[in-house]
Amino acid sequence: MDKKQSRLRRATQTRAKIAELKVVRLAVHRTNLHIYANIIGPDAKILASASTVEAEVRKELADKSGKGGNVAAAALVGKRVAEKALKAGISEVAFDRSGFRYHGRVKAVADAAREAGLKF
Repeated sequence: MDKKQSRLRRATQTRAKIAELKVVRLAVHRTNLHIYANIIGPDAKILASASTVEAEVRKELADKSGKGGNVAAAALVGKRVAEKALKAGISEVAFDRSGFRYHGRVKAVADAAREAGLKF
């Protein structure tokens, strides 16, 4: 089993429990260069999203080193996805870390979303 398969196996357990509870989830995905956050409804539709690929985020990160692959960029994405979720009327979510360890950029997204008003 390689690294990706192990991560997806860990993610499956979390997603199964969230699906059983039928709640909205905040799913986070990271790559070496970017981080993505989606608010996904119980019916698997994306209700809000934010990532370091968006033009507005890239503009804000343009003068910083590392661009999208650092904790500062992840915190910005967490704040933006929380604002979009609150605007869409979503205030409570389940956190889906997609099998990634809860530290670094994944933790930064979660903390920023909490500070912006989302409840986990």
